[in-house]
Amino acid sequence: MIIGIPKEIKQDEYRVGITPSGVDLLSSSGHRVLIETGAGIGSGYTDDDYIASGAEIIKDKVRLFKDSEMIIKVKEPLPSEYKLFKEGQIVFTYFHFSSNKELTQAMLDRKVISVAYETMETEKGELPLLAPMSEIAGKMAGQLAAQYLDINRGGSGKLIGGLTGVAPAKIVVIGAGSAGASAAKICSGMGGDVKLFDINIEKLKSLEGHVEKNIHLLYSSPHDLFESIGEADVIIGAVYIPGARAPKIISRKTVESLKPRTVIIDVCIDQGGCIETSRPTTHSDPTFEIGGVVHYCVANMPGAFPKTSTLALTNATLKYAADIANKGLKRAITEDRVLAKGLNTYLGKVTCMPVAEAHGLKYFPIEGIDIKKAS
Repeated sequence: MIIGIPKEIKQDEYRVGITPSGVDLLSSSGHRVLIETGAGIGSGYTDDDYIASGAEIIKDKVRLFKDSEMIIKVKEPLPSEYKLFKEGQIVFTYFHFSSNKELTQAMLDRKVISVAYETMETEKGELPLLAPMSEIAGKMAGQLAAQYLDINRGGSGKLIGGLTGVAPAKIVVIGAGSAGASAAKICSGMGGDVKLFDINIEKLKSLEGHVEKNIHLLYSSPHDLFESIGEADVIIGAVYIPGARAPKIISRKTVESLKPRTVIIDVCIDQGGCIETSRPTTHSDPTFEIGGVVHYCVANMPGAFPKTSTLALTNATLKYAADIANKGLKRAITEDRVLAKGLNTYLGKVTCMPVAEAHGLKYFPIEGIDIKKAS
């Protein structure tokens, strides 16, 4: 198979779809790997590193897309890239379709085979390709909580861990998945008073005995949640439903009632955000205020730590990319239900129910589709 790795063009995005060691595995299996020149620079990898691993360096992005049977990316395609895709091309990346109808329609119009990292799910409900980036985003959220409490950045001026005789900051984390649990851990490690909410009692039970005493595991009843966010200095939204738009847990009216200088960090902004007032921001311009409440809503948080993120992402994705390349799409998704869950669009059809529901499109179960050999 011919596999293309383009340079990411999203603002402030420094990750790349594969490491040189990942290229080595694919090329040693007989596949051609095309790397756009400079694609790995932000993650610390030179063109020479990729050449040494068996890749071909391509200067012409148009040619890379034209020649490649599978494209491996990090972030969702942007409008300037839509025209580069061709019918039947496999695209393996984060798509977050439910929050972007234009992107969804573009991939349908181009008859792309979209395999989305974020919807690949095990029988136990684990998200193997989303988890590493969620963990990074969660750890970042904890660090950012401390930073934006700084009065010079719009916060209340409270030190997250307080001091002897002075109470610590109050942190509310909504969602106890990889991102939320990681955020709670970092905030508690700095001494914050942390409340971690979720509607899944089993998930909360699984965390018992594995968290610090200053993390309070709480069921997310409306009364308890809203009472807590009213007292919070920092609110971290980390809610995720595979493939679907994030539910709006906090309304605009509630945000407007918060204490001035409260800090909101919406980790799930890629899926539309779980706070009604959230809108995507960038690393270059990460925050905005509404009614004196600071919002941090960067849509590619792990892109700020590309060395760690690229390594972690390749560790998670490479097995599945290799399976598609070695076996072809039909056999790969037939043998691996986790990979099958990643199939979001196929030759003009929506094959992920939450995406179809988000945009009022017809859903086509993959069991009823004749998956052709795509390798």
